[in-house]
Amino acid sequence: MLERMKELREHRPELEILEIKHDTDHIHLLISIPPKFSVGKVVGIIKANISRHLKKEFPFLKDVYWGTDGIWSDGYFVSTVGINERIIQKYIQHQGQEDSGQAELVLGR
Repeated sequence: MLERMKELREHRPELEILEIKHDTDHIHLLISIPPKFSVGKVVGIIKANISRHLKKEFPFLKDVYWGTDGIWSDGYFVSTVGINERIIQKYIQHQGQEDSGQAELVLGR
């Protein structure tokens, strides 16, 4: 999946993925989106592309998710980044480690 996310720039060069990490059931992205795109539009593009590639790679998913084009839930969480970009980037880099007690991550100043 991470490879597919990185390929996004081939088709949408104005979208820049600055950081990406995944857990078992979700992903975290730090992405630069130009003002001409809405966040919802970009999330839709990402979900559609990943879904299409996963169904191609794992054909049984078409049977599991019959009646719908997507395999993702409808929701997503978004927050804008300003002065705290480095903190958010550090959080994404350590995704999955903090929850399992493998890393000591301090988010602050």
